[in-house]
Amino acid sequence: MNLEEGIQRLAERLTGASRVTVLTGAGVSTASGIPTFRDAGGMWKNFRPEEVATPEAFARDPKFVWEWYEVRRQAVLDCRPNRAHEVLAAWSERSPAFRLITQNVDGLHERAGTRNVIRFHGSLFDVGCWEECPQSPHRWRDDTVPFPELPPSCPYCGGILRPGVVWFGEMIDPEVLRRADAALECDLFLSIGTSSQVHPAAALIHTAAALGAFTVEINPEATPASPVPDLSLAGKAEVVLDRVEDVLQRRT
Repeated sequence: MNLEEGIQRLAERLTGASRVTVLTGAGVSTASGIPTFRDAGGMWKNFRPEEVATPEAFARDPKFVWEWYEVRRQAVLDCRPNRAHEVLAAWSERSPAFRLITQNVDGLHERAGTRNVIRFHGSLFDVGCWEECPQSPHRWRDDTVPFPELPPSCPYCGGILRPGVVWFGEMIDPEVLRRADAALECDLFLSIGTSSQVHPAAALIHTAAALGAFTVEINPEATPASPVPDLSLAGKAEVVLDRVEDVLQRRT
């Protein structure tokens, strides 16, 4: 099946599906100017993950880790949602049962207007108390860029704040896992722009398939999950989704 035939088939499935769930990864944000983590020019090019994205790294040098996250926060603010974000936002508007699980922490889905977003790995613009002081929420949003001092101080206890993202070696929030698991009870599951190398997110397409969903992968290259989906579309997210949306619009 060529790409055009696959796009037509996906459009047909979208037309008939009442419950659609989408999983997105870093590839969805590439066209917005945000590099993926794992390509040759990605965010980890100059740093090993354990230098900047683990609790141990933060405990050793919170200022260094925060300096790196401040650069990321500013870079994201300078970016805009791309066509992939726009199309997914439009789908979420049309279907009350639409769910989007994202591994991305950039917030571009929300800025595009996507409804029912489940942030699997947190947000660059969330923070939390490093000491988890009892008077503070677990996480809260803080759009301050740049912070006047690094590391920033917890307003509840005077300790230090940490970025509100899920670091390597940390557990996904149980409530996030519950919402993601519930979203796998769907008619159509799409995995878009993800390397399918980071667990537990990489297992979601397997579970959706086992539960009876029609599964689709959209990615420029094959991934470890590529043998699983019923339909694979090789291409960039913003290109493929734009073409699918064009077919849907011509059918209405």
